Amino acid sequence: MLNELLVGGGIALVSGLVGFLISKKITAAHFDLYTEQAKAKAKAIENEAQMILERASIRSREIEKEAQKRYDETYEQVKKDLSERAEKLERIEREFEHLRQLEEEKISSERTGLENRRLNVERNERALEKLKEDYRQKSEQLKVIVEQRAGLSVQEAKTILLEQVRDTARLELARELRQLEEQSKEQLKRKANYILAQATSRFAGEYAAERLISVIHLDNDELKGRIIGKEGRNIKTLEMVSGVDIIIDETPNAIIVSSFNLYRRAIATKTIELLIEDGRIQPARIEEVYQKVCDEFEEAMQREGEEIIFEMGLQGVHPELMKLIGRLKYRSSYGQNALAHTLEVAHLAGIMASEMGGDAKLARRAGLLHDIGKTLTQESGGSHVDIGAELCRRYNEDPVVINAIYAHHGYEEIKSIECAAVCAADTLSAARPGARREVLESFLRRVSEIEEIATQKVGVKQAYAINAGREVRVIVSAQSVNDDETALIAREIADDISQKVQFPGEIKVSVIRESRAVEYAR
Repeated sequence: MLNELLVGGGIALVSGLVGFLISKKITAAHFDLYTEQAKAKAKAIENEAQMILERASIRSREIEKEAQKRYDETYEQVKKDLSERAEKLERIEREFEHLRQLEEEKISSERTGLENRRLNVERNERALEKLKEDYRQKSEQLKVIVEQRAGLSVQEAKTILLEQVRDTARLELARELRQLEEQSKEQLKRKANYILAQATSRFAGEYAAERLISVIHLDNDELKGRIIGKEGRNIKTLEMVSGVDIIIDETPNAIIVSSFNLYRRAIATKTIELLIEDGRIQPARIEEVYQKVCDEFEEAMQREGEEIIFEMGLQGVHPELMKLIGRLKYRSSYGQNALAHTLEVAHLAGIMASEMGGDAKLARRAGLLHDIGKTLTQESGGSHVDIGAELCRRYNEDPVVINAIYAHHGYEEIKSIECAAVCAADTLSAARPGARREVLESFLRRVSEIEEIATQKVGVKQAYAINAGREVRVIVSAQSVNDDETALIAREIADDISQKVQFPGEIKVSVIRESRAVEYAR
């Protein structure tokens, strides 16, 4: 058994050795083959790398040649440009040097000429001083001779001479003033007529004079008794709360509400109309309706002021000023409605300012606010000019607006085109025939003052105020006043009237001088 195992182990060992040897032989044969193949591939790669290297070398030489060519071309171009610039710079330097030499020669020549002029001036000054001294000596000699011959001192002769020169100068001044006034008046008249024509043709307002009473129509006369009430309680309550006079007389189907205050009269009229429509007329109801109407009027004034500002194209107006603008509807001056007058002035001022090259919007604003103080004069008293200026300052209005408020009544000088347009528009609106009514007493007093101012002038024989006080004709003595002096008299009378008399619009002063020769044939 053991032997069999040993034999089997020996056989296995021999078989393994044989197999190992055979395997080693085979592996060695394969390795030689792989080695040959690897050498062949390496040779091929080496040949391919050599070809690539040769091609790269050829390409690099070509690129080098191309770069050298471009470098040579660029170098030549830059060299050429530098040469041209150098030539241009040399040319400019030569021209500059030439101009410098010319300027130096010119300055040298002018310096020589100035020196010669200075020497001439000095010689002339010395000669002039000598002539002045000779003239002074001759004048002294002449003065002595004249005093001896005339028997007058220097002071007496000077006084006589000054009087003669003053009279002559006055006549020449009057003649020159007359010519200048005629020329300037003609030019200003043409320009003013053009501006006024443009303004009035582009604006047309509605004109209605305000009265002092309002008439309320009734359906029947029985309502009069109800308005009066038991023992007159209703009518007394109406007059007390509204501050107006209610007149009930034999006029059929009508009662009259009378008051100088348009605002109160309008509220009272509306209150009575609502009470008649409602039918309940008693003291408590009267007070209730009156308060309701007051509130409605306040809202309506605010709304109307806002609409006016919007239509005018203005911005930044304080709400309180808007309300006061709406209230101008219930204020009048000389019978002219203040709101209608204000709107007319605003439109005309805007048009005239644009024609004269000013700010049309600012002119309209100043025209709209120029009489704003009239809304508070009946409550607070005082001048509407001062009240209006204070209101505009309080609400930060433009200085041009404040200047227009003062200037349109002569409180300040006109400082801008817009202010001048407002003043002209105010005069145009107020002086338009029929725009305003006037109390007879004040009219007669103004006419008398105008005539008295004119008759106080030296040489005036008679003076007549005509054309409703808008013109004064002055007749002067032909022996005391010449044609040229009439212009001075007209100017003096116009200045005195402007300073001493209050009047709307303007007053024309006409001075008439005539001489008559009368003879009778027998």
